[in-house]
Amino acid sequence: MLRNILPSILGLSLLGSGSPLWAQERGKPDSPPGIAPSAENLNAQAESPEDMAAYKESIPGTLISFGMTPIPSGTFRMGSPPDEKDRKKEEGPVHNVEVDPFWMGTHEVTWDEYQEFQFSLDITRRGENYEANPQDPWADAVSRPTPPYLPMDFGMGVEGFPAACMTQFAAKQYTKWLTMKTGRFYRLPTEAEWEYACRAGTTTAWSFGNDSEAIDEYAWYFDNADDAYQKVGQLKPNPWGLFDMHGNVSEWVLDEWDKDFYATFIEPQDTKTFLKTADNPVAWPKSLYPRVVRGGSWDDDPDRLRSAARTPSKKGWKVQDPQLPKSIWYLTDAPFVGFRVVRPFSPPHEDKWAQYWEADLDDIRRVESGQRQGER
Repeated sequence: MLRNILPSILGLSLLGSGSPLWAQERGKPDSPPGIAPSAENLNAQAESPEDMAAYKESIPGTLISFGMTPIPSGTFRMGSPPDEKDRKKEEGPVHNVEVDPFWMGTHEVTWDEYQEFQFSLDITRRGENYEANPQDPWADAVSRPTPPYLPMDFGMGVEGFPAACMTQFAAKQYTKWLTMKTGRFYRLPTEAEWEYACRAGTTTAWSFGNDSEAIDEYAWYFDNADDAYQKVGQLKPNPWGLFDMHGNVSEWVLDEWDKDFYATFIEPQDTKTFLKTADNPVAWPKSLYPRVVRGGSWDDDPDRLRSAARTPSKKGWKVQDPQLPKSIWYLTDAPFVGFRVVRPFSPPHEDKWAQYWEADLDDIRRVESGQRQGER
């Protein structure tokens, strides 16, 4: 269903490009000890979950800001029931999940935000005599993407449009960079957090009900998106004020795609089924494929936009990438994949942060390390 925005000339352009295969990051600084100081933002502070409020996060050293929406703690039924139309087997069994409070990006991360990280625009400005910020030494030490061979927006739009085509590792490194820029802990959502926030207290197929007739009011999908992603926040939000949770771009979560993961929270006993509540579950990845994206995209039909729908990542999302090994930063064939960020009310201890940000496979670590040393 993907429109022809990835013509065969892409492969020739990639192979014929004079861009280097690896980032030139010689002399990449090490991160200073300790934690980056927090940038002042009174609205981002909360003494208790009851005090959590929506806030705007301004990224120091840039003119960019984005909204964060509070998501209350709670318990919900994750997955889809057997009688839900178009339901897939891996969406069950339905099970109880407890989720701690967090803030979630009101919108998907836009190119305006992502390109500050992708192209090191914050560093470039300081070279033009812009004022430095206290957080810069920490942010400068974060690995950045290699230069893309072609614009990864593929002509669909940049200003106000969702960022796309990044790997899960790239999205995680963005959240690390954002943490260092602001001094507040950001990461990708878990799959459970994502579905909880998407449902926003509902139990229907979509957060707006069981009837897909209303979907045009809430989501960009195959029939109404004009073969491209659209600017964020143009349609109606879900009941908790989150925009584009259904459609526009699919969104990375932290989890691997495990069709049997939900079943681990069902306990058969005495020939009956007893449910145990899963406490903030996450299926940490053990391999590169498949991992989970949620929400469906502009290139999907309504059934793939349901609150419980799960999509596995695929090797085909990099099929036109000529690099060997394949890029750790870009999905050349997935202009329908993006992400949004979360900030937990109670962040983990700093010695746990790396689990949410860093490469989780040796192959990725080797490439990243080589790029930091300027290898091609």
